[in-house]
Amino acid sequence: MIQPIIAANWKMHKTIPEAVAFAKQLKKEFPEPGRVDIVIAPPFTALRSVMEVLKDSLIHISAQNMHWEEKGAYTGEISAAMLVDAGCKFVIIGHSERRALFGETGGMLNKKMHAALKSGLKPIFCIGETLEERESGATFEIIQKQIKEGLNNITPNDIRQVAFAYEPVWAIGTGKTATPLQAQEVHGFIRKTIAVDLEYAHASDTVIIYGGSVNPESTGSLVDQPDINGALVGGAGLDFDSFADIIRIAGR
Repeated sequence: MIQPIIAANWKMHKTIPEAVAFAKQLKKEFPEPGRVDIVIAPPFTALRSVMEVLKDSLIHISAQNMHWEEKGAYTGEISAAMLVDAGCKFVIIGHSERRALFGETGGMLNKKMHAALKSGLKPIFCIGETLEERESGATFEIIQKQIKEGLNNITPNDIRQVAFAYEPVWAIGTGKTATPLQAQEVHGFIRKTIAVDLEYAHASDTVIIYGGSVNPESTGSLVDQPDINGALVGGAGLDFDSFADIIRIAGR
C-alpha cells in the first residue's frame, strides 16, 4: 500500500519567524496521522527552527538540496550529515531549477543520490522535460535518461527509499498544469522504467508524485490517477490555507 506524499518546496522564501509560524499552524491543523505523509522543505536557515516545532509531530522536514561530499572546502554547500543533524528526513535532488540555473548534471545528481541514501535521507528525485522537448516528442526519452543517470548503481534496497517527482519544466511557476491524463501517462512510464530499466521488482510500490503549478483546484483530479501518489507543491505551498486544502483533498 503506497502512502502518498504531499510536499511543499518553499524555495527561497520565508524568514525563520515566518517558517516557524507556518509550521506551528500546520502542526495544529494536522495533529493526527492521515492518509498522506506531509513534508515541508524550508530554506536552510530555517531547518533547525522548524524541526524544533515539528519534532514531536508526524510532519516531516526536507532539505531543498545538498552536496555529495561529506565535508571539505566547498564554500556555501551543505552535506547530508548536516541535514540529518538539522532534523531532515527527506532531501529534494534534481529539481529543474537546480538543473537549469546551476548546471547540475546527471552525474552530479547520481553522486548526490548515493550520498543521501548512505546518510539515511530519503531522496525526492525530480525529473521532467522542457516545453521544447515535449513538443519534439522527446518526453519519454528525456525521462528515461534522467532516471538511468540519476539512479546509476543504486541498489534495489536503496531504490525503495526513493520518491520520484515528475515535474514538467513547462508547468513550473507558469500557472500551467499538465492535464491529469498527460501526467498519468508520464507517471505510468516512470513506473515502467523503474521496473524494467532499474530492474526493481517492487516498482508498483514506488511513490511517484507530480509537481508543476499544483493548487487545490487541480489536486483532486491529479491524485485520482492510478500512478500519481501525491504532489510536490511550489507556490501554493507557501500559503497555509492552500497547502492545507491540498493535503485534505489528497487524503480524502
